[in-house]
Amino acid sequence: MDIGNFLKQKNSKIIAISIGALILFLLVFKAGVFVGYKKASFSYKWGENYHRNFAGPREGFFGDLKRGFGDKDFIDAHGIFGTIIKIDGNIILIKGKDNVETAVLVSDTTVIRRGRETIKPADLKTDNHIVIIGSPTEQGQIDAKLIRLF
Repeated sequence: MDIGNFLKQKNSKIIAISIGALILFLLVFKAGVFVGYKKASFSYKWGENYHRNFAGPREGFFGDLKRGFGDKDFIDAHGIFGTIIKIDGNIILIKGKDNVETAVLVSDTTVIRRGRETIKPADLKTDNHIVIIGSPTEQGQIDAKLIRLF
C-alpha cells in the first residue's frame, strides 16, 4: 500500500489529522514550559544574587519575609521602568515598581535614546527616569539592549 492510497481512506485521514494536531499541541505546551522556566529561573537567580548585586542583607533576599513580593510571583526579567539610583561603571542600579532594585548591564551595543536623539552612557545621571529593554543574565541582572530616557 502506498501513501496516496492510504491517505484516500477516510479513517486514515482522521488518524493523520489527529496525529498532526497532537504534535502541534505538544509543541505549544513545550514552548509554554520553556518560557515559564526562563521566567522562574531569572527570579530565582535574582534572589540568590541579591547581596552580590546590591550589597543587600547578609541573610539573603528572603531572610526577612516581611519584605517579600506579596502576591506577585515573578519580577520582570526582560525590562524595567524606574529611576536611576546608582551608576557604577557599566552597571546601572534602577529602582522600579514596588521599590524593587534591579541591576542593569550597559555594553557598547546598548542603544540609549532621549526622544529621537541617541545619547552616550555618560549622559545618564542619577534620578533620571528610564525604561530598559534587554535580556536576563544568570546573575539576576538585565543585559540592556535599549534604554529610553525620559
